[in-house]
Amino acid sequence: MGDKVSAILDKYNRDKAFLVSILQDIQTEYRYLPKDVLKQVGQDLAIPMSQVYHVSTFFKAFSLEPRGEHMITVCLGTACHVRGAPSVLDEAKRQLGIEPGENTPDMKYTLETVNCVGACALGPIVVVDGKYHGQMSPGRLNEVLKK
Repeated sequence: MGDKVSAILDKYNRDKAFLVSILQDIQTEYRYLPKDVLKQVGQDLAIPMSQVYHVSTFFKAFSLEPRGEHMITVCLGTACHVRGAPSVLDEAKRQLGIEPGENTPDMKYTLETVNCVGACALGPIVVVDGKYHGQMSPGRLNEVLKK
């Protein structure tokens, strides 16, 4: 792990002002923020671990737990909810065999829910690996997950 983290730190000239960007790059590399890597970042940037931990828990985009290879996000905001998002979520749970916040045993998928993705007119929305799929239905979800 050390070489990858060192390369990321070097990319930002080991400047603690870029902590969020450094953590984003680390999460892209590992799909989460491993504890030992956070310790290394804190030490190398001379930042207290409490500050590194605060930043990594403040932003919902960061995860301290391993994530699956593919992120499945179901929006449960008001517009999506009234258009059927709960049934889409139920279908995702059924197909994947997991609850929101969990990974499939093979670490292929992580399922999560959010309160809004900002595309209310297209609801219900399912986001797979950053790609938005609007006007989702339980029947269409299978097509999306196969891709």
